[in-house]
Amino acid sequence: MQHIQHFIGGQSVAGQGGRSADVYNPALGEVVARVALADRADVNAAVAAARAAFPAWADTSPLRRARVMFKFKELLEANQRKLAELISSEHGKVVSDAMGEVTRGLEVVEFACGIPQLLKGEFTEQVGGGIDSHSMRQPLGVVAGITPFNFPAMVPLWMFPVAIACGNTFILKPSERDPSAALLLAELLKQAGLPDGVFNVVHGDKEAVDTLLTHPDVSAVSFVGSTPIAQYIYETGARHGKRVQALGGAKNHLVVMPDADLDGTVEALTGAAFGSAGERCMAISVAVAVGDIADALVDKLAARAKTLKIGVGADGEAEMGPLVTRVHRDKVKGYVDTGVAEGARLVVDGRGYRHPGYESGFFLGPCLFDQVTPEMTIYREEIFGPVLAVVRVPDFESAVALINAHPYANGTSIFTRSGAAAREFSHRIQVGMVGVNVPIPVPMAFHSFGGWKASLFGDHHMHGPEGVRFYTRMKTITSRWPERLDAEFVMPTMK
Repeated sequence: MQHIQHFIGGQSVAGQGGRSADVYNPALGEVVARVALADRADVNAAVAAARAAFPAWADTSPLRRARVMFKFKELLEANQRKLAELISSEHGKVVSDAMGEVTRGLEVVEFACGIPQLLKGEFTEQVGGGIDSHSMRQPLGVVAGITPFNFPAMVPLWMFPVAIACGNTFILKPSERDPSAALLLAELLKQAGLPDGVFNVVHGDKEAVDTLLTHPDVSAVSFVGSTPIAQYIYETGARHGKRVQALGGAKNHLVVMPDADLDGTVEALTGAAFGSAGERCMAISVAVAVGDIADALVDKLAARAKTLKIGVGADGEAEMGPLVTRVHRDKVKGYVDTGVAEGARLVVDGRGYRHPGYESGFFLGPCLFDQVTPEMTIYREEIFGPVLAVVRVPDFESAVALINAHPYANGTSIFTRSGAAAREFSHRIQVGMVGVNVPIPVPMAFHSFGGWKASLFGDHHMHGPEGVRFYTRMKTITSRWPERLDAEFVMPTMK
């Protein structure tokens, strides 16, 4: 049995907590490792290591920090397959999907390599007589990231490359369900020349999280997860003087207009709803069928869902794998049961799926509902599994009103051939990320990621320019070099 430890001050550490948790292979349904769960002393040790490393790292020039990022990028590319296989073994997503996850994280590393340009301040000569003014962005100190199980590499890579490149030191608290990817990232950073203590990993549960949120030496916390926990993270961290960005849950809608390319839309919807078994905060979980296209859309979605290829690991033909744990699989099945009980029509029922040769795995086949209404639980709540609900609306205005009324506002898409409809939708929809004929509109690394309303707590979106702003604070210097100074008793004004 493998025992997964923490990474503190540049080395593997068993920890003092004495508690541990099971790590499963979801395809097998078996425990394959035990992961140490940090107590307050373990988190304090990680914070102390990060605090000790901060002064020298903050004083390291942005160019030298960028060179570490360049080397890390090279090592990440060389180990992409290894990392993807590790993710697949603990999360359950197929290796091809995990490769895509690492690529999207790698793009943020590429963005962070440009940190000398991104940290350039502004300068104004002669803001007043003989007076110049300039600004700079400086690091915060020790910052932390608390990341979810569904993207054990990508989401941490959305955080720490930008934070570290800006001159901060970082503590990562990954999900205890799939913790090994974080340790491989730590090893690659060390190989890239990152000084010990700049990046640390502590595994744990609520005790570790609460210690980070209340620790006086932690300046900022980034979080991605469900909305109730995101709200807790934000409120607790803010109450203790932290800068917090907390990305919460989602209920992402895809509007299918009557003029959409139906076959192409069905393919896009199928991948967006069932890829990674629906365990994505940007997964499409609601298809909004506008007008008389609904019957044909449901028929085609049902036919495609029934051909979905379910597999494990490196199966090159597999389109989705198992869910992460038995508990989560059963929770998703419970939502399907609730949908049936509340009157939705279950067109495709994946609850009885068993994968040949992996009968103990945490598998759930695709589930497709029709005749879903806004009052139903399966419409209101985030399910986080391979469940797609079709809601029928009479027209474009009804589709916009439906989406804008939902408390979640992470991502949404419209599929149409009409530029006018696409532009109107993009302008009026109250959602943070919008796709036009793009099912999962995750911005590229040099833009920023984040939702609205109950999908985001805090002022800053993640990575891109917003990430740089989150992990730095601005300082403005106003200077002059006069021959003599006279006392001034009125509010200073520029002359």
